[in-house]
Amino acid sequence: MEHIVIIGNGISGVTAARHIRKLSDKKITIISAETEFFFSRTALMYVYMGHMKFEHTQPYENWFWEKNNINLKKGFVSSINSEEKNVVFSDNTKLSYDKLIIATGSKPNKFGWPGQDLDGVMGMYHKQDLENLEKYAPDNKTCKRAVIVGGGLIGIELAEMLRSRKIPVTFLVRETSFWNGVLPAQESELINNHIKEHHIDLRLSTNLKEIKADENGRVKSVIIEETGEEIACDVVGLTAGVTPNIDFIKNSGIELGRGVKVNRFLETNTKDVYAIGDCAEQHDAIGQRRNIEAVWYTGRMMGETLAQTICGNKTEYKPGHWFNSAKFLDIEYQTYGWVFSERSKKENEAYFQWQHPKDNKCITISFDKNTNTFLGINTFGIRMRHEIFDKWLTEKRSIEYVLEYLSDANFDPEFYKLHEAEIVAKFNKENNATIQLKKKSWKRIFSKS
Repeated sequence: MEHIVIIGNGISGVTAARHIRKLSDKKITIISAETEFFFSRTALMYVYMGHMKFEHTQPYENWFWEKNNINLKKGFVSSINSEEKNVVFSDNTKLSYDKLIIATGSKPNKFGWPGQDLDGVMGMYHKQDLENLEKYAPDNKTCKRAVIVGGGLIGIELAEMLRSRKIPVTFLVRETSFWNGVLPAQESELINNHIKEHHIDLRLSTNLKEIKADENGRVKSVIIEETGEEIACDVVGLTAGVTPNIDFIKNSGIELGRGVKVNRFLETNTKDVYAIGDCAEQHDAIGQRRNIEAVWYTGRMMGETLAQTICGNKTEYKPGHWFNSAKFLDIEYQTYGWVFSERSKKENEAYFQWQHPKDNKCITISFDKNTNTFLGINTFGIRMRHEIFDKWLTEKRSIEYVLEYLSDANFDPEFYKLHEAEIVAKFNKENNATIQLKKKSWKRIFSKS
């Protein structure tokens, strides 16, 4: 019986295993050094915040794996021998495979800061990080202040977690405005203000120089590079992005770049070895996507796609239109298609923007200023339907069409205040247009045509 070995039990590896099992009776082994059972990584913050227990983050009951004949092995893979087709564990034991799937995910970036490996320094990516946070920041008496380094989505999640236990937080962001390499200025400024409203000490254009230790080898303070200021703290969160977790693959003959190099079929240069998820790097980027995509849903899609290939139906990875969602403290964020920040925007791209005068709500619609073709939308504080925008992007609809039927896309709960009329009115005024907003139609929303 063909043996499929999967290194990593995150969303990518587990999805591949589940779909291989649906399609075949192949022998499947999932290896993980982090936890015995698969859990939802994005839910870790809610465990710390008291909204759920860790076992609630496990989508499958513990009996699921044995019932579906999926073997789980706890262990740390130290190397891969692709010639003999086996993986070698840290205790020098080996496991043979017929086909190998590398799905080892990411690890936090470290940039050689002095003190970056001290006790009390952590990321927020793994179950062990959650355990460390409970150890070093259980309350605001044990942890009198935390410093977070890096202004991405994980950084703001960690800030929210710590503030839920009333722990003071200083947030060091090297950019001049939060996430302004991704978000247009209007949205970045909205998030700046929202962070400060939550009593978080946001320091923009600020870099970490050093983390200092006390006499016991634990964090006692950080030094700011620009000013030399010393900030006393008990915890430092390193959230300055992630990098593929691939150190153990070096010297294996498998081609590496920043990640494990793969083609459109998620194949490496080594026969019967594949890579999926955060650790996989496309030789050539797909459309405007990055070569490495550390995103939950793309990891899941890669797992589904590769399962088809493993089971004899060779299938190319086609992720479709870009989309993502997140939460900035109390503000929900969605993006569909491409909306670039001002510093990444191309010459043909233009924005239409609307912002509520009082509430934390805004939208940015990106369109081709030569053809008026809709390119993408960011929404803050307004829920939108993924399927609608996916359809409009495929159909290459105009911005006028999108605005005319914008009510169809709104997914806010009943009795929420609607803003489509205000949005359309602003566009008409700015562009001397006469768009008439169409009333929401459930027939259109659920139409396949």
